[in-house]
Amino acid sequence: MTPPRPSAERVEAALARLKRLHPSVIDLTLERVHRLLARLGHPERALAPVAHVAGTNGKGSTVAFLRAFLEAAGLRVHVYTSPHLVRFNERIRIAGRIVGDDALASLLEECETVNAGEPITFFEITTCAAFLAFAREPADIVLLETGLGGRLDATNVVARPAVTAITPVSMDHMDYLGSTLDEIAAEKAGILKPGVPCVLAPQAAAAEAVVMARAAALGTPLDRCGADWRVELRRNGFALGDGEGTRAFPMPALAGPHQPVNAAVAIRCLAHLPVAVDEAAVVRGLAAVDWPGRLQHLASGPLAALLPEGWQLWADAGHNPDAAGLLARTLGQWRDGPPWRLVVGMLADREPRDFLAPLAAHVSDVAAVPVPGEPRSRPPAGCAAAARDLGLPAVEAPGVAEALRSLVLSSPAPARILVTGSLALVGTVLRDSGAVIS
Repeated sequence: MTPPRPSAERVEAALARLKRLHPSVIDLTLERVHRLLARLGHPERALAPVAHVAGTNGKGSTVAFLRAFLEAAGLRVHVYTSPHLVRFNERIRIAGRIVGDDALASLLEECETVNAGEPITFFEITTCAAFLAFAREPADIVLLETGLGGRLDATNVVARPAVTAITPVSMDHMDYLGSTLDEIAAEKAGILKPGVPCVLAPQAAAAEAVVMARAAALGTPLDRCGADWRVELRRNGFALGDGEGTRAFPMPALAGPHQPVNAAVAIRCLAHLPVAVDEAAVVRGLAAVDWPGRLQHLASGPLAALLPEGWQLWADAGHNPDAAGLLARTLGQWRDGPPWRLVVGMLADREPRDFLAPLAAHVSDVAAVPVPGEPRSRPPAGCAAAARDLGLPAVEAPGVAEALRSLVLSSPAPARILVTGSLALVGTVLRDSGAVIS
């Protein structure tokens, strides 16, 4: 008898097979998801109360804040996010723990068997696996992050979530969601449901108008920043004001001046969930919140060891112009200290000049690298050329380790090196640094 393969190998084999089920033409639709969920016995109908979060930037951080607040209150929380950074298991968190290899392999194989070889996208079938996991384990709340858009996203099959939220909407994934901010906002607003409250983060005027019109048409109550609540940054924290007064909170553990807004969206969501989370739990959650790959300092590991004493290695998974703008605000506030130098790698569907432009005033130079293992990687020459167009010295390197060595040799004074431009690139850096996401 052939011995069973280790569970991690079973997971990788199942994921590889599921990728081969991908339709020859990607048509965004929910029909395939509904078909498979029906065959699985409709696990999406057996979930604990759901908070469903869409947006361009900040939706993952908002989910991370929600999880931190709810778990600090002693509640059982299931969480579905995407994409992953180091390993696929990160996407499915069951009652506070990332799904184990044994359980994940069984879930994927069950969905594969029930799907019976019919075309379905990788995200669709793995989302069904997450619903199956969540339906079988008791929880107080389920947190769902959309993968792409909202209206036709595979997560958008829950008929009546407890609350929805839309974080800031900007230009991204235009090949699927539309070429204008109005069109993209309309896709994000597709998660709105009649009578289900939606917490709306600060938005560009065009995006806000689209969401408000959709909410009015559906009868969706909006809990809107600027109208129903406001956030004020303070010296040692932030204040959240609403019709009942103003509450002061400490700065969250996640870095960046934009994170208090994401935290505020999560706090507003709590008011619409059928659970009790007091202010003390929120404060504990702000201190404990963790969202890897977002302005993360990598103080140890093989890559950090390549740097001389006094140097620092950082990673941020931002990959669109708005994310770069938020990152630039943070670097601008962290001017004191060694200079910032970039290692950047991007996918071919991203415009490197648009991403680098907000950062140009805050960094001294750039090393461009390919995104490892990614066939859609933009050649480093394109990122380097874009940096030079912006007045930044730039070199090309075949990988992050080589880029670090090149930057050290070119200017040996201590510096802070930030790896950015791609989720996949940052995931590789975390893996190569020995980071454990738990």
